[in-house]
Amino acid sequence: MSEPSAIRHALLIHGAGAGGWEWNLWREVFAARGIAAHAPDLQPAPAGLEATTLDDYREQMRAALAALPRPRAAVGASLGGLLAWLCGDLADALVLVNPLPPLPWAAEKPARDWPARVPWRREASLASTRRAMPDADEAAALYALRRWRDESGAALRQAQAGIEAPVPACPVLCIASHGDTDVDPQRSARFAAAVGASLIALPGSHVGPLLGREAARAAAHAADWLRAPALGGQAVGEVNAIFTPS
Repeated sequence: MSEPSAIRHALLIHGAGAGGWEWNLWREVFAARGIAAHAPDLQPAPAGLEATTLDDYREQMRAALAALPRPRAAVGASLGGLLAWLCGDLADALVLVNPLPPLPWAAEKPARDWPARVPWRREASLASTRRAMPDADEAAALYALRRWRDESGAALRQAQAGIEAPVPACPVLCIASHGDTDVDPQRSARFAAAVGASLIALPGSHVGPLLGREAARAAAHAADWLRAPALGGQAVGEVNAIFTPS
């Protein structure tokens, strides 16, 4: 395998109920390392949020990634991690942050039922935001509180029920948070091992790598991995694990 060029462009795909704003710190860290990062908002389908499906989001992100110059990476968190995986054939590298996994790993946890419109914006409070972001400071919690959005229940049901998707040929990095109560970090580790991904385990919550006190370190790990000269040199089945005590 020839040594690939360092990644110069990255598409950052946010999680459910959030927006491109949750990548603000990552964009700064990436820019400092010579990676132009683009963080668009997922858009509802023309028929409205309640009619929006995972396929709608997937096609949006595939088009956005295909528009970036190569070499390029898809970086996704939570639901965005699954969407990044579904763009793997268009990417030169993937970074998955506490991702919702594809099948068969998605089947390890029963799918949750969701209403047609998940009212996260309407029902958001400072208390619920703090519970979701226990490792974030007050300013970050207030910032997020003002920006949560409602989400498509159909897209969430599809994602959590599981999607069949081939393992991409490009290198993959998985970041798992020890304290994630939404996506089991042990499942993320099994997923990473099975697909031959590198694994970084960090302290923190589900959204901690983007919005918590570990966000700058998580972003730096990801950016440095994307710039590594031997990025594409791993054998299938090899996992490089960096475990940081919580």
